[in-house]
Amino acid sequence: MDNQIKEVFCIAQEECAEVTQAISKVFRFGMSAEHPVTKKRNLQSLEEEVGDLLCMIDIMIEKCIISDSNVNAARKAKREKLKTWSGIEGL
Repeated sequence: MDNQIKEVFCIAQEECAEVTQAISKVFRFGMSAEHPVTKKRNLQSLEEEVGDLLCMIDIMIEKCIISDSNVNAARKAKREKLKTWSGIEGL
């Protein structure tokens, strides 16, 4: 594996962790709570972190590290599973 792919994976992994942390803050303090230093609302932080992660996913697709068609097939399959195994409405 070359260094560029390793860097893409490393940054994507960091972004996954940051999305996890942002979701944790929403659970602990609510979406509208503000960070005491940055003054960002937790929802804004979550949106930014999800955007950062989506950027890294785009880069993985652009660099042919992962397949766009395989990712979309997995996305569709997950939605179908959620229709059966989750309580999420409107899927």
